[in-house]
Formats: sequence, C-alpha cells, structure tokens
Amino acid sequence: MSSSQLRDAALAFAGRLPDSGPVAVLATPRIETVVAVVGCLLAGVPAVPVPPDAGPAEVRHVLDDSAATAWVGERPDGVDLATLPVDLAARAGAATYAVEPSDPALVLYTSGTTGAPKGVTLSHRAIAAGLDALVDAWGWTPDDTLVHGLPLFHTHGLVLGVLGPLRVGGRVQHTGRPTPERYAATEGTMFFGVPTVWSRIAADHDAARALASARLLVSGSAPLPVPVFEAVERLAGRAPVERYGMTETMITLSARADGERRAGWVGSPVLGAQTRLRAEDGGPVPDDGETIGRLEVRGPMLFDGYLGQPTATAESWTDDGWFVTGDLAARDDGGFHRIVGRESVDLIKSGGYRIGAGEIETSLLARPEVAEVAVVGVPDDDLGQRIVAWVVPSGAATPALGRALVDHVARDLAWHKRPREVRFTQALPRNAMGKVQKGRLEA
Repeated sequence: MSSSQLRDAALAFAGRLPDSGPVAVLATPRIETVVAVVGCLLAGVPAVPVPPDAGPAEVRHVLDDSAATAWVGERPDGVDLATLPVDLAARAGAATYAVEPSDPALVLYTSGTTGAPKGVTLSHRAIAAGLDALVDAWGWTPDDTLVHGLPLFHTHGLVLGVLGPLRVGGRVQHTGRPTPERYAATEGTMFFGVPTVWSRIAADHDAARALASARLLVSGSAPLPVPVFEAVERLAGRAPVERYGMTETMITLSARADGERRAGWVGSPVLGAQTRLRAEDGGPVPDDGETIGRLEVRGPMLFDGYLGQPTATAESWTDDGWFVTGDLAARDDGGFHRIVGRESVDLIKSGGYRIGAGEIETSLLARPEVAEVAVVGVPDDDLGQRIVAWVVPSGAATPALGRALVDHVARDLAWHKRPREVRFTQALPRNAMGKVQKGRLEA
C-alpha cells in the first residue's frame, strides 16, 4: 500500500469505530492489522494487539484487563465482542480527529514470565519520542526500506518495525516469517531481528552474505551471543547494531549507526534517555565496565503505567523519578552499557560473590560445542547459590564435555564464576519473544 492508500483505509476504519475503545486487534502479520492499528491511532482510540497464538485464557485475560469494546480479525471461540471489518479499498475523505499527545495510543501486554501479563500503556508522545530517538541514533531516513518478519503484538515488531517507518516516511516490508531465506530474498537497507533470527542467518552463509548491501542490521529483544555477532560481521561485512529496551521503556540504549559497535554491549543512551546504575545499598557503582549494578532509566519514551495497577506502577519507580528496569548492567567510562541479566533470575550470589549469569552464558556460547545455554543459581547450603548451566549441545552430550565447559569458564572468567554443574537438555523453554523462561528449567 502507498502512504495515501494506508491513510485513507485507516481513516475509514477510524470512522467506523463505535466508541472510544480500547480495540483488541488480532496481530497477524497482515496489512489489515496495520490498517486497524493506524486507524485507532488516528482516532485517538487505544489499540490492544493480541498475539495470534494466544490461548483462550490469555485472550480472556487481555480482553478483561483492557476492557476492550471491539475486536479486529478472525474471532476465536469465547470472544463475544463485536467484530470490526477492515476495508483496504475504503476512502474516508478529509476526516480528522483531535488527539492529545498524552492520550494512550497502545496497550501492550508483557510476556508474563513472572505472573499474569500486565498492560503497558504507551502514549502518543512516548511513541513519538522513542521513534525520533532511533531516527537520530540510526540515521533513519525516508530513503530507508526496513525488512523484518517479527510478530506485530510487541514493541519490536509493531512500534519499531511498523510505526517507525511510518513515522519517518520510509518503507517497510514484512516477510511473514523471519527465516534466512526470506530475509535474503528481500531487498532493504535495514533489517530487524531477534538473536534467534541472527543465529539462523549466521548459520546460513549464503543468506548472511545476501545482506551485505544493507546499511544496518539491528538485533534486540534478547542478548546477541558474541559468536553470532562475529559471524554476522564476517559474512555480511558489517557488525550488527545492538540495542536495549523494554515494553515499558521502548529503546533507551543503542549503538549508533555512525559509532562503535561492540560485541556483547548495547551502546549508550539514545536521544532524551538517561541511565544510572545502583548497588544493593542504593549507592552508585563505578563506571569500570565490570561492576554490576541495577539499571534505572528515565526519558520521554517511557510508559505511563500498568493499566489498572497503580501499586505495581508505583513500585516500579524510585522516589526521585527513575524507572527500575529489573535488569543488571555494567557501564564503562565512555557510557557504553553491557546488560548482564535480570536481577530476579540472573543475579547469582555464590560464596559471597555477586555474579551475573549473562557473562557466564556469553563465555559458554563461545564454545562450538554449545548451541544454547541458560545459567541459573540454585539453592545451596554451603554457597548460598550454586551456579548451574543448562546446555543445549551442538553435538554429543558427554560427561567429558561438561567438565571441559566448567574448566573453560574457570579459565575465561574467574574460578568462582565456574558452573558447579552442567546439565544437558534438548531445548530451552522460551516465550513468544524467544526469551528463555528460566523459572521453567527445572520442570
């Protein structure tokens, strides 16, 4: 669709909205999804993207929690809301709507890895500020064509991957699924992917080389393993751009298109964003690139709150106005950040040491015998927590390999950071975004 066709169809959809919403949109990778979301934004009606693979319980939770008044897309059993059609050929004339920057634009639901998904309310102002910061960081222009095959129910695929090109006036091509073959067959100047996508592309040398003409390869939503970073750089001829953000914050850290790209690091604050690292006692940590602290952020791209949960919202902010991300990070004296993991599951306290699971995972992923890995701390009467590495091997799983991996970490990092145990598994439990659900490893 051209910009004018999209605007006409979206305005026509906006004119058929029965009330002030919110409107639940089944976020299938179809142009109808884009028209419906843009129509809601133009009308000032909050859109609530629903994952296409969501089960009945999750759908019911999202609809009840958001108080959605209408549904867009194929209606599953158990949904009794009125269904709104999307007419791609419709024309709406010169209709306009009064929308305030502070009005809610999207209600995006968290992945729910630590309980029921929470509705994150993003305003028009926050989305605009977040996208404009990326325009600055990535040199994004109307001449760019963005290619990706990411889901359209979260920040990465929908806000960055669809609203971003619309904001700047460029093009977006969605590949349906983010396979190496489809990425290689689609021409573009920018490509978005999660680490799983880049890992598969790195393993397909022809696909990786086909991306050599793109100016920007962006990875996010989870840490990019250093070996994958290096393989993409070697095959595609350019290092990936890593960035960091959350549903609640959009993107607050990123490497710049015109700056340094460092494997394992997610760059510096984007335009308007600020960060600080805090120790357990609330004090600052040194900017030495090694000392781990709790990452807190602030800026105009942050969310307004968790829908209907004022207590959870208040608990996520400090008294002096910083959002507590729940992530652990280190920062060097140049402002570059390295994400170590989640404070709740990735901070391991073993033998009096505070250890980040992420750096152990990065070390293990450098070994060719390791396809995937997740490191956790399990209760230990002697150490407090014992470091355990769950490994998906690329070949045979043997006791000798387990011992070799322990020795590797002891040499590569430090003796006290070595796993006390290596457990082999065929797969790691992941959510729809590809993030490992460490709480499910024992099960």
